[in-house]
Amino acid sequence: MVGINTDKTVFSKEVRERYEKIYGLVGNHSGVQICTWTKKAMRGKGVCYKQKFYGASCFGCCQMSPALAWCEENCIFCWRPMEWMKQTEMKNVDDPEEIIKGCVEQRKRLLSGIGGAEDTDQEAFKKSFNEFPCHWAISLSGEPTLYPKLGELVKLLKSKKEVKTIFIVTNGQEPEKIKELADQNALPTQLYVSLVASNEALFKKINRSNYKDGWEKLNQTLEIMPKLKCRRVIRLTLIKGMNDDSKFMKEFATLVEKSKTDFVEVKSYMFLGLSRQRLKKENMPYYEDMKQWSEKFITVLGNGDHPQNYEIVNEDKSSRIFLLKRKDSKYPDIIDEK
Repeated sequence: MVGINTDKTVFSKEVRERYEKIYGLVGNHSGVQICTWTKKAMRGKGVCYKQKFYGASCFGCCQMSPALAWCEENCIFCWRPMEWMKQTEMKNVDDPEEIIKGCVEQRKRLLSGIGGAEDTDQEAFKKSFNEFPCHWAISLSGEPTLYPKLGELVKLLKSKKEVKTIFIVTNGQEPEKIKELADQNALPTQLYVSLVASNEALFKKINRSNYKDGWEKLNQTLEIMPKLKCRRVIRLTLIKGMNDDSKFMKEFATLVEKSKTDFVEVKSYMFLGLSRQRLKKENMPYYEDMKQWSEKFITVLGNGDHPQNYEIVNEDKSSRIFLLKRKDSKYPDIIDEK
């Protein structure tokens, strides 16, 4: 176990040494990484499901976080090193412009080695390497809403003509920050809220929030979602033997209906990274499990006096994920570029 950082705004020496082996570190608390799918895409071996589902560029993706080692939860399924994330307060932080510049520079450094591979599409590589990233996935590690200047970061990215899409993934533990983004007109193109537990007991078992009222905070975020003027997604991760029992479906359906989310991604837990120290391979559902669960879930979503509100509109077998879409959503599946 690494030492706990006493300075709440910068990487501790121990964390920095470990993180440098995984990420391109930027400034005092940010980082970037090249996604496996970006590497595969340059070799003609497929693209990320986010490109398939929504049209977000795999080649032009900058996967980053402004709070790389800061998170309020200790989720057992997280494949990131959540054991190193002990701080939830950030003060005297780096400016958004510095973070963006640093991420672009570090991304290019990390990309440079891919260009030398024999099977790399050189035209695609040069385009990805030389052009400013057009897709920003603010979801790499840690919890981005803990970064106090997240709204400024999003607005600065929005102001750049090269940027087409911005995705933010949040655990929903900072509902006031979500409100702040809306008030600042700083919502991303697409906002994800992670949903893994259908009730408070499961939440405490799986998410293990540092906040005593973490379950209430998550529900507050879900209640805010219908008012947000951006594309909204619930990412519902299934862990076999923990939250995939059909008895939880009605509870999950209630939470989804509360959010009025445009999309639901029903995704399998993947036995990757440090999650392998907390869970077993048997906890990873098969594709067939995901298909059966998703098909049954849309019928549960439609139970009662209401018509079936969601339908399955896409899937990705390799990622074991199904995309559900709300029938009255005003947003197309593929994002219209700005």
